[in-house]
Amino acid sequence: MLELRGQGVIGRSVAPLGILADVQTGLIDGAERGQRTLPPKYFYDLRGSQLFEQITHLPEYYLTRTERALLAMRIPASMAKLRPAALVELGAGNADKTRAILTAMRHARSDVVYVPVDVSAAFLADTARALRAEYPDLRVVPVTADFARGIEPPPGLRHPVLWAFLGSTIGNFEDPDATRVLAGIRRHLTREDRLLLGADLVKDRHVLDAAYNDTRGVTAAFNRNVLVVLNRELGADFDPTAFAHRAIFNEEEGRIEMHLIATHDQRVHVPGLPALSIPRGESIRTEISNKYTPDRLQRLLAAAGLVVCEWDTDDAGGYALLLAGRTP
Repeated sequence: MLELRGQGVIGRSVAPLGILADVQTGLIDGAERGQRTLPPKYFYDLRGSQLFEQITHLPEYYLTRTERALLAMRIPASMAKLRPAALVELGAGNADKTRAILTAMRHARSDVVYVPVDVSAAFLADTARALRAEYPDLRVVPVTADFARGIEPPPGLRHPVLWAFLGSTIGNFEDPDATRVLAGIRRHLTREDRLLLGADLVKDRHVLDAAYNDTRGVTAAFNRNVLVVLNRELGADFDPTAFAHRAIFNEEEGRIEMHLIATHDQRVHVPGLPALSIPRGESIRTEISNKYTPDRLQRLLAAAGLVVCEWDTDDAGGYALLLAGRTP
């Protein structure tokens, strides 16, 4: 799992028809294609966001602490050189790692604006309140939105603007969709703006397996939470306890795939859709998490009209943090 935040305003004003269409496409049409799916954006109601924050502190889950260490090491020099006036962060969560960026930005200049973008309105409001208390002179302008479908930043932001897309959230997308998301960011970049991108790289599959199948069961609870969200928002009658969590590494595709496996034959009712018959052993794929080679990652950026300006990895070479700008 990565730090993806998605459609609607989960926890405040979800668009039920949008969710219903996604369920139709993923669970009904997906069965005909041979793989049922659900968008991972529906993990992130308030409870799901809280579970994910627990995941980031698990000993097996290396992504967050590795990225945080890279930010602490590299960002002060980068911010001193770029001196951004605004930070727009996609999938902000609780902005834990963001504090390193904000601190470095405020050392470079005093008039900084922070625009956290997230799907969970309640979680985002908590984040904004905490940051305003911690940084009384920081202007925080939260935006609840689906960045995967494009986002318009608040008007009047001064440049340079730093766009942050951290947590290897880019890995949640198939490559064509990742290119589209990156191109959507590129559309807003002036020549002085930058994109700060975190991306997980290919590594030993045993490390990956442990990270996505933690022994405490937090990831399993997080995975099943997508069914809790569907029950609440659509009036469905999924039994989350009747699905087993499993994350596997698909070596051919270069990605982790997270699944919910039916533990027995089930018949599920979703108002507005035909009844779902899910046989024992059939899976619902709830997330992909791509693990990139440097070449693959740079091809994605180039296809979106972006070029790498700075590139850093951790000592093990398993995680990349880069700054990109628009191509001439």
